[in-house]
Amino acid sequence: MAARFVLYGFFRSGPTYKVALALALSGEAYAYESIALRDGQHKTPEFLAKNRFGQVPALEDRSNGMVLCQSAAILDYLADKTGKLGGATLLERIQAREWCLWDFDRLALNIYRPRAVKLGIRQMDPAVVAQYETEGKAALQVLDDWLRGRNWLVGEHPTFADVDVYGVVVYAPDGGYDLSAYPNIGDWMKRVEALPGYGTREQLLPQESRSA
Repeated sequence: MAARFVLYGFFRSGPTYKVALALALSGEAYAYESIALRDGQHKTPEFLAKNRFGQVPALEDRSNGMVLCQSAAILDYLADKTGKLGGATLLERIQAREWCLWDFDRLALNIYRPRAVKLGIRQMDPAVVAQYETEGKAALQVLDDWLRGRNWLVGEHPTFADVDVYGVVVYAPDGGYDLSAYPNIGDWMKRVEALPGYGTREQLLPQESRSA
């Protein structure tokens, strides 16, 4: 029997990892379709029919034919459809969404873009990179302060907010950030990594397509 979900992504994509991690933590098997970004596969008519923005990830739900894009929206959808990681109350669900929006606004670009520079994927003026790093450190400090005395970002159990933010922070060392300066983040990451179903980037995002 074919897996319910098909994840379209790229092995170096942080947002793709977020979705793969949410699927794994929810106990959902999924097929994986590797999209060759360097070859422009994400801009072909076939892929644009799945993700109108020409980006990864995209998630196909074979049970109803829906195809979704944008990782935060996908995480919210998965929480709704699987009954996992969605929070215990409506307020927690809304707060999880708040963290996803904060992540995009304050954290993600400031982690991902310096990482892309250090990997040689992008070129930027050093002054621009330094500005990203300054703002990234400020966002990491906000996160570290929030996690003082808390196990999870929202409520008493992990939610898709933890998956979303973890899927950025785990790439911070690749961008030159020293996470040892943020001990509460470090402890929280260990809790995420101890969850049943957890997988690393390498485990969940192969470089080739694979069946469930």
